[in-house]
Amino acid sequence: MEVVHKNSAKNGLFVAQENGQRIGYISYDWLKPNVLGLMHTVVSPEYRGHGVAKTLLDTTVKYARENGILIHAVCSYAVREFQKSEYDDVNYFKQKP
Repeated sequence: MEVVHKNSAKNGLFVAQENGQRIGYISYDWLKPNVLGLMHTVVSPEYRGHGVAKTLLDTTVKYARENGILIHAVCSYAVREFQKSEYDDVNYFKQKP
């Protein structure tokens, strides 16, 4: 699996691909210059339960950590995952400036 990042001034995507086919993505909107809102996590039905969503989330979190960005979890998957302390350092609500 390969994860490709597409970013613009307003929003972006982390796209999971396998053999050139999109199998899932996490979309985000820029809420502030240093805060992104995770809006949707989508995984193709045949790839659910194979760790695609977790890989996408971990890739997004790595990007946030490397760039001093906080994450406001909006989608249900991200909200559930962000209850874990491993994400406290990038969780907007735990690090609110």
